[in-house]
Amino acid sequence: MQACTALAFNLRRKTEFLVALADYSVKCFDTGTQELVSWMRGHESSVSSISVHSSGKYAITTSTDTAQLWDLDTFQRIRKLNVRQSVGIQKVFFLPLSNTILSCFKDNSIFAWEFDTLHCKYQLPAPVEGSVLFYKVFAVTRDSRTLVAGGKSNHLHLWCLELKQLIRIIQMPEKVRAVRHLEFLPDSFDGGSNQVLGVLSQDNIMRFINIETCKLLFDIGSPEEGISTAVISPNGRYIASVMENGSLNLYSVQALTQEGNKPSLFMFKVVEDGPKYTSEANKLITKVTSGSSKGPWKSKQSKTQSRLLKLQANTTLENKENELPGGLNKKRLQALLKGFGEYPAKYRMFVWRSLLQLPENHLAFSSLIDRGIHSAFLNIQKQYPIKSRKLLRVLQRTLSALAHWSAIFAETPYLPLLAFPFVKLFQNNQLICFEVVATVVVNFCQHWFEYFPNPPVNVLGMMENVLAHHDKELLQHLIKYNVTSQVYAWPLLETLLSEVLTREEWLKVFDNIFSNHPSYFLMIVIAYSICSRAPLLHCNQAADFEYFFHHRNNVDINVVIKEAYRLMEATPLDIHPQHMLDDFTPLTKGQYPVFNKYPTYIVDYQAQEWQKIRQDEIEYLRERQLAHESEAKAQQQKAEDEAWYRKQKLLQEAEEKRRKILLEEEEKLAEQRQRLAAGKRELKVKELQLLDASRRRFRNYQQDQLQMKLKHLDDEIARKASLREQETAAAVQDIELQWMELESQKQLFEQHLIKDQEAVTKEMKEDMEAHRRKVDLEDQHIQRWIEVDREEIQKAHTVAEENLTKAEQKHIDTNWRLQAQQRFRRDDQDREKCYREIVKLLHDNRVKEAELLKAMRETEEKKWEDVVHNKAQLEEEQKAAAAADAHRKQLLDGKMNDALELAEKLQREDGCFEQLRDLKARCTERGVEVQQVPKSGSICLDDLSTLASSPHNRRRAELAPQERELMAEVWRLRQRLTSQAKSRYPPAHSPATMQSP
Repeated sequence: MQACTALAFNLRRKTEFLVALADYSVKCFDTGTQELVSWMRGHESSVSSISVHSSGKYAITTSTDTAQLWDLDTFQRIRKLNVRQSVGIQKVFFLPLSNTILSCFKDNSIFAWEFDTLHCKYQLPAPVEGSVLFYKVFAVTRDSRTLVAGGKSNHLHLWCLELKQLIRIIQMPEKVRAVRHLEFLPDSFDGGSNQVLGVLSQDNIMRFINIETCKLLFDIGSPEEGISTAVISPNGRYIASVMENGSLNLYSVQALTQEGNKPSLFMFKVVEDGPKYTSEANKLITKVTSGSSKGPWKSKQSKTQSRLLKLQANTTLENKENELPGGLNKKRLQALLKGFGEYPAKYRMFVWRSLLQLPENHLAFSSLIDRGIHSAFLNIQKQYPIKSRKLLRVLQRTLSALAHWSAIFAETPYLPLLAFPFVKLFQNNQLICFEVVATVVVNFCQHWFEYFPNPPVNVLGMMENVLAHHDKELLQHLIKYNVTSQVYAWPLLETLLSEVLTREEWLKVFDNIFSNHPSYFLMIVIAYSICSRAPLLHCNQAADFEYFFHHRNNVDINVVIKEAYRLMEATPLDIHPQHMLDDFTPLTKGQYPVFNKYPTYIVDYQAQEWQKIRQDEIEYLRERQLAHESEAKAQQQKAEDEAWYRKQKLLQEAEEKRRKILLEEEEKLAEQRQRLAAGKRELKVKELQLLDASRRRFRNYQQDQLQMKLKHLDDEIARKASLREQETAAAVQDIELQWMELESQKQLFEQHLIKDQEAVTKEMKEDMEAHRRKVDLEDQHIQRWIEVDREEIQKAHTVAEENLTKAEQKHIDTNWRLQAQQRFRRDDQDREKCYREIVKLLHDNRVKEAELLKAMRETEEKKWEDVVHNKAQLEEEQKAAAAADAHRKQLLDGKMNDALELAEKLQREDGCFEQLRDLKARCTERGVEVQQVPKSGSICLDDLSTLASSPHNRRRAELAPQERELMAEVWRLRQRLTSQAKSRYPPAHSPATMQSP
């Protein structure tokens, strides 16, 4: 969501590019992964331009206040250029193919810096007076020798960076008021010294001018469809422009500069220089004038002349052999060529096609192309590496077509050198390219293959004869240093002079070669040596001669052409190559002629040998390819293994980190569980303490209740005893009184007692029997209640102890298994050891449990023994109670018998029957009361003695200390097992809450 202010490509990694955004940052993106590679910050204002070094490793970003140098391998800032706010930076950029940085400021000052040391190399001087221009845009030629600067003016300043001075001021047309963009048009034949400059002005029209001749070559854009910005391809073939309406236009430079496919009238204009300026600045100013060529036409007059050349409609019969296709005349073309030295660049290709009379055999050429790439040129890129893939492909197809046409061309080593200039000229039309090369071979390379595979010694001999006739001194000098024609003539022939001439010179030379007899080509080569006689006469080593004829030299090509014409005219007929070479013969239409002017057996033998060599080479390449593939697979496998190991290492490191984090979390969890276990233990201890306290409190409560009951019973017994004593004393007193009365009424009672004796005796027996049954029933109820209470208490105690033991054991076992399972999962390496320890602990636990169960069984057996013993004591007590009851019954019966006997005696003695009956009734009543009171008291005493002497209660009181000792022993055993487990499993490796069963 940021606006883009600058872009830069051509980084070392071809898939990456730099983009400057409106937030003052610079980002690097990868087009392959579509991800952000790096983010560079440091600017405080918008980045206006990005310049990348030719190596692609460094970049310079420029804003108004600073320029920063970045290392694109590490994306670190190397150096920062700060300036005063009053000055400001216009642009900082690398010079092409050099280590120089050029910084341009808003005050028109320009500095050059050495990239390696960042020291200032030089500063361009201020422009001359009258030519001050505020620079806004800049352009540098490919060879970094010329700098062009422009701004808000129709003037352009042309600086020579080698001389560090302003060499020219170019004045654009009046329509241009400001320059928005400058860019040179690359050319493959100019060696980096670009001559054509594209100027985009404020009227949205981009004009292309020649900076040497100041000629306006062509322009693109219009006021209706203006250009916003434009860029030129690196090979100079296309121009891409963004229009104001948003569209993107792509222009062909070839279509804009030349139209070789259609004939047209020739329009030549010679423009004279502008008016002479008096000032120094005005002397540098050159106006841009319209023109269609890249060089000024020579004219004998100084004023502008315009001539329109028209072809004559009527031609004579004697000129019929000079008629060419397209309506051209060879004589007129030769005259035009002699007048101007060359054909117009715009129509040169059309003129050549007419001169060579190309048949344009499409079907024949297609049949040659359809045969595919010839085996001799499959790997031509290794011998002739060409940067342009298209150019290499066209060269390969052209050579293959020639080899399919004639077998000699597959064995000719210099054929690529011979054909390459034409391939570069006609790369967009392969048919014309092939026919031009074939025509050149057939006509201008006559007798070259008669001594194959050796150089054409016959042709070289002809050339040596001509050189001996015209310059014997030079020939003697060459012979002196063993420099044969194979050194000074053959290199120029086999390369068609392309090694020693520039593009413009080579085109001019072949304009003359194609317009003359084939022997003129040989004369050009001889003329080149004659015109270079001065430097050749100074050479005295064979290496110098070889170097001279393989590199460009300071030779005027116009002089060479004139010398070749002179040689054509001045050479004697006996040694003139014209009489030894055939006239020009164009290629036949429909089918190409047979080319067999070479020793067939040698070519066939070489072809066979080459075929064997190719087969061996193919086999070797196949084996090497297999080896390379194996090596590549091995390398790929190695890389994959290394990547896998790196990935595994990263995974192990990540796993180690996470394991450490997990261990830390486990330690925290263990500590938390330890605290929780400690809290649980404290809670359990508190629970046990509370339970024990509640038990003790319940026992104390029960004891207190029993003591209270016993006290109440004691009080009741004491009260009953005192009451019985009081009643007994009162009864004794009453008896004494009654005895006294009975004594007085003895006689009365005796009569009544005798009568009622039998009835009273029967009634007393019935009362005693009922009382006895009542007492037995009460004793049975009391005994049953005691037994039931004892059994219930015993059963509840046993069940409670069993449930408590089972619950505790279950809880301990469950916790143990849970903690052990967690411990097993966390500590796989110590699993076997843990198993052994756990088995040992379980065995010890079983032993302790067996001991505990044994102790509990022994305690249970003791309890049962005590129960049996208490039951026996209870039976003895019951027997004693029964004996006491029987004794009391006997005592009462004895007393009653004594009373009855006494009453009968009194009755007998006194005879007072009525009084005796009343006394008997009262005594009977009182006797019953006396009898009930002691009986009731005896029951209470029996109850008290039974409760007090109850075997169960007495055994519980005796067993309470033993139970407490047993529980204490169990608790001590658990604590000892827990401490053993903790000592075997420290907190870092064992669960914090592990408890021993």
